[in-house]
Amino acid sequence: MAVKILGLKVDVDTLRGYREGVPNLLGLLEELSVKASFFFSMGPDNSGKALVRVFRPGFLEKMRRTSAVSTYGWRTLLYGTLLPAPLIVESAPGILRDAARKGHDCGVHAWDHVKWQDRLPKLPVTTLEADFRRAFDLFSQRTGKAARACAAPGWQVTEESLRVQEELKLDYCSDTRGAFPFLPRWGNKVFRTPQIPSTLPTMDEVLGRGGLEGSRLAEHLLGLLREGLNVFTLHGEMEGMGQLGVFREFLTRARDQGVRCVPLSTVAQALDPETLPVCPVRMCPIEGRAGRVATQIIEEEPAA
Repeated sequence: MAVKILGLKVDVDTLRGYREGVPNLLGLLEELSVKASFFFSMGPDNSGKALVRVFRPGFLEKMRRTSAVSTYGWRTLLYGTLLPAPLIVESAPGILRDAARKGHDCGVHAWDHVKWQDRLPKLPVTTLEADFRRAFDLFSQRTGKAARACAAPGWQVTEESLRVQEELKLDYCSDTRGAFPFLPRWGNKVFRTPQIPSTLPTMDEVLGRGGLEGSRLAEHLLGLLREGLNVFTLHGEMEGMGQLGVFREFLTRARDQGVRCVPLSTVAQALDPETLPVCPVRMCPIEGRAGRVATQIIEEEPAA
């Protein structure tokens, strides 16, 4: 009988998610003897600048469904505009060190999450390189180890961002949505850093849709698990705070049903880049999320 594997990927986007959500998640994961992959936004919390997304179709509806104000708090929604943008990891470096010390797979999400998610296609490659350097240098300074993986904010990528990541010689990246690990192709360029895509919808993409809340939401997510690899992206601000109880129920029930819960580093260690399929990456819309995200395109086999 095939085993269900659940790769756990935690994106840490904001100061509040880092200082409140991450410790909550570390406590829960320790209680359940589960390891996860944590990707940290290392620099300033400019969340207030993200309100320009109000002009994107679906953004206001998502804000309403997910109770964004209570999830993130008013201060977070003003950082970088009416309030100064605080540094996330430097505000409490011990939280990052604690995650690494507890044996979790830790990597870089970004230097400035909002700048990456909202402006990536317009950023000069020199800015990308500088921001990567700042984020990876700070990670090394605070943990004593080099980061071996990264995950793009909002699943936003460009050919330039993939190239800069390639130069870092990482073990893997998790920048995309898709179905299985692969090597990404952008245009005619194939990159050799494996992508481990998020295969499941995030909680904020389904929360409140059709009455999906509480135990019904946990049940829905359980029903999406398939044989083989599943990758679930959660957030310090949601599953680590307001939806911590729902995530606890989901994870506990999954584990009790024999689902093997692992960090993405465990998945990466089993991959052979020489035999991984090559798949195009395109920016595509996704239900429940405003804008487009980097998506693995699975090309059909040619007819015999």
